[in-house]
Amino acid sequence: MLAVFEKAIGKPPEELRLPAMGSNNSKTPQEIVENFQSMWPDSAVYNLSHGNFMALSHEDESPIHPRSIVVLDDIFCVFVGALENIADLRHHYGLPRQATEAMIVIEAYKVLRDRAPYPPDQVVKHLDGKFAFIIFDARTHTLFIARDRDGSVEFQWGMARDGSLICSDDPSIIKEGCGQACANFPPGCIFINGSGLTSFDHPLHKVRGVVHEDDSGNILSVYFQVDLYTKIPSIPRTGSAANWADAAAAEIKGE
Repeated sequence: MLAVFEKAIGKPPEELRLPAMGSNNSKTPQEIVENFQSMWPDSAVYNLSHGNFMALSHEDESPIHPRSIVVLDDIFCVFVGALENIADLRHHYGLPRQATEAMIVIEAYKVLRDRAPYPPDQVVKHLDGKFAFIIFDARTHTLFIARDRDGSVEFQWGMARDGSLICSDDPSIIKEGCGQACANFPPGCIFINGSGLTSFDHPLHKVRGVVHEDDSGNILSVYFQVDLYTKIPSIPRTGSAANWADAAAAEIKGE
């Protein structure tokens, strides 16, 4: 699985760039996509607006962490893994028994965007299972990424040479495409391009990038963790998720 979003839409955390300061071993988004296609010739590649891509291959797929991609109402979703409470979620969202995990998370996103009076973390924390997923709403340019709290599914993110956000469940794709400007996507977190990185178990606390240095002070890597000692001053609890979806779109237009 691969997703590429140009900088104005992806808005990757600047901490991802820190280990690569002073080096230039990352690739362009187009080179990363071409490399993915050469490694997985059977892959399906979706060319989105503004030079963004989502791609999926079933080669070398884990039977317990299957990959799928669904497009509904201009919403693209790549899902890796499985939900244990899928029957309950189908019933909750009024979906048929044929609804897949990707269809369920798209429906959950649509409810957040259009109607729900609660924040995104309240929905994602009710997804039980081993998963990672990426949602891109082509109408609002909203990007929504999440990984289960145990980090059961391999999932990394990084920055391309031009600052684009790169996500994949294949570490070799990330390493070759982003060089040192990459990290594991933090378990139990969601990323929304309009509001940044949040823990869905600790939504009132900041998620910070922490650097790992060698004895000479050179940054070797970065990882993200919840800062339980620092609280976010406030989180809006009124209105629908359209508020943050619209905010993301507004920021992109203002770039």
